[in-house]
Amino acid sequence: MTRPDFRLILASAVALAVSAPATAQMNMPGMSMPGMKMPMPAKKKRMTKKPAAKKDAAKSPAKKAAAKKGPAKKAPTKPRTGAKADPMAGHDMSSMPGMDMPTAKPADPMAGHDVSSMPGLDMPGMANVPPSGTDLSAGNAPPPSVPTDHAADIVYGAPNMAMGRHHLKEGHGGQKVGQVMFNLAEAQFRKGRDGFEWNGEAWYGGDINRVWLKSEGDGAFGKSVDRAEVQALYSHAIGPYFNLQGGVRYDFKPNPSRVYATVGVEGLAPGFFELEGALFLSNKGELLARAEGYYDQRITQRLILQPRAELNFAAQSSRETGIGSGLSNAEIGMRLRYDIRREFAPYVGVQYSCAFGDTRRFMRDAGEDPAGWSILTGIRAWF
Repeated sequence: MTRPDFRLILASAVALAVSAPATAQMNMPGMSMPGMKMPMPAKKKRMTKKPAAKKDAAKSPAKKAAAKKGPAKKAPTKPRTGAKADPMAGHDMSSMPGMDMPTAKPADPMAGHDVSSMPGLDMPGMANVPPSGTDLSAGNAPPPSVPTDHAADIVYGAPNMAMGRHHLKEGHGGQKVGQVMFNLAEAQFRKGRDGFEWNGEAWYGGDINRVWLKSEGDGAFGKSVDRAEVQALYSHAIGPYFNLQGGVRYDFKPNPSRVYATVGVEGLAPGFFELEGALFLSNKGELLARAEGYYDQRITQRLILQPRAELNFAAQSSRETGIGSGLSNAEIGMRLRYDIRREFAPYVGVQYSCAFGDTRRFMRDAGEDPAGWSILTGIRAWF
C-alpha cells in the first residue's frame, strides 16, 4: 500500500478554498448577469508519480497483490489549523431580499403609508376619503368653563388672593385712569372788541366706560360772560376708536338758561381726525346740533399746526337765546403750538367767526359784530 501524497492533498484543499467563495457568489441572487456566464476555474492536473517499472512490480509479490485490489483509498483530510472557513458556504442566499440585483427595483418610499389625507393630494378616486385634521368642519361645542378654584388660596388665604387678582386685572387693562385737558384757553384780539374763549374737558374711567365733564364759553374783557355751558356725560366705547356719549347740558349764559338732554359721539376718524358730534334737546323743546373737529399736523416733534372748525345748527329760531334756525354760526381757525412739554404748549393763531340767518340779525340788533377775524394766543395744557 502506497503512502498518500500529502502535497497532492494540500494542493487540492487550496484549490477548493479559492473556488468556493467565487462559486457561492455566482449562486447569490442578483449576481447572475443576463447573457453572461462566469468562467469556471480550470482543473489542475493531478500530480502523481509514474508507476514503477513492470519489472520492479513483478519482483515484489506484495505489490502484485496490491495491484489486484485496486488503488488505495485516501484518508479524509482535516482542515489546516488556523484556516478560516467560508461563512457563506453551505447557505442558500437566493431567498434573501435585495440580492437579486438584475430584477430588483427601487423601493417605494410611500409604500404602506396612507397619503390620502395629506393637503394638496386630491387625486381622482379619493373623493370618498373622510375629512381629517384641518379639513374637519368647525364645531359648535361650548367652551370649557372658567376655573373657579385657585390653589394659592389654600396657602395664602382666599381674601388675600382675591385682592391680588383684582390688582392684577387692573394692571393689565382694567385699571381706572383720568385726565383733565384745556384744549383752548386763549385771548382773542379783534377790532373794537377783545375777548377770551375756553374749551376744556375731564374724564375718568376705564377703556370701555367713562364719565366726562365738558365746558366751553366765551366773552369780552371788561364785560360779563356771553356764553357758558357745562356737560355731564356717560361714555361707552362702541369700537376701537369711537365712544357713544349721553347725559345733560346746562347753559349758564345767555339768559334765560336752558337744560338740554344730550346724546353724541366722539372719536378718532381715519387719518387721525378728532371728531365730535352731538344733539341737544332743551326743556323748552328746542333742538340744537353741533359738529366740530381738528387735526394735529406735526411739523416737527414739538411744533404742531392745528386746523380747527366748529359748526352749530338749530331746528327753530329763539330770540330768547339769540339763536336762529339752520346754520346759526361757524368758527374756523388755525393754531400753531409748541410743546415745551407734552402737558404744556403755548400757541398763536387766527380765527374767523361768522353768524348766519336769524342769528346774524339777532346779533346786529344787540349791537354786536356778527363776523370778523381774531388774532389768538393761548395755552393748551393737560394733567
